[in-house]
Amino acid sequence: MRIGIEMNGVLRDTILKFKQLYEKFYIDPYLDLPEKPEFEYKIIEPIDSLNLMNHFTFPSKDDFYSFMYEEHPMEIFGHSPSVELSTMHDLNEFYYEMRDNHEIMIVSDEIGKSKPASLFFLSKFGCLIEKIKFYSEITLNSMWDELDILLTANPDLLLKKPDNKIIIKFETSYNKNIDCEHTIKNLKELKTKLEEIL
Repeated sequence: MRIGIEMNGVLRDTILKFKQLYEKFYIDPYLDLPEKPEFEYKIIEPIDSLNLMNHFTFPSKDDFYSFMYEEHPMEIFGHSPSVELSTMHDLNEFYYEMRDNHEIMIVSDEIGKSKPASLFFLSKFGCLIEKIKFYSEITLNSMWDELDILLTANPDLLLKKPDNKIIIKFETSYNKNIDCEHTIKNLKELKTKLEEIL
């Protein structure tokens, strides 16, 4: 079987890093000012969706994309923490145990400078998986063409799964309301879940 493991939300906690940088650049500098700036930057919690513009205010969509993909892609995508302390250890162990019988790849929705930053993230944490597939909305179908099973936290992928594919939900705060036949809460559960499915 061809198994894909999504980077964001499963391996990498991009939202936590985004929040830290947003606070550092837009909230903290203005906390002690007597007058608030013209535009009020604020965080709207709980962060229960992947549409970050619903949770972090920006003057425009262009400002949001500039912050994420032009000004801070390495900090956000390269220096994000892993989801769990043992994430990469668990992933590499899974890879060693399953690689003889399954093709395993990492998939990630990336654009522009987030691609090299994501490769840095994987190298920094010592990922041993050889195959990495970056996709976008335009190339989403080609990503699905290369997989039989996908482990993801992304609500859009969970809700729009092709009929002939198997999807495993990695539970997070922003997808727990989505029903899914197969769910895990940490990477250690993945091997057992696959054995159940197959």
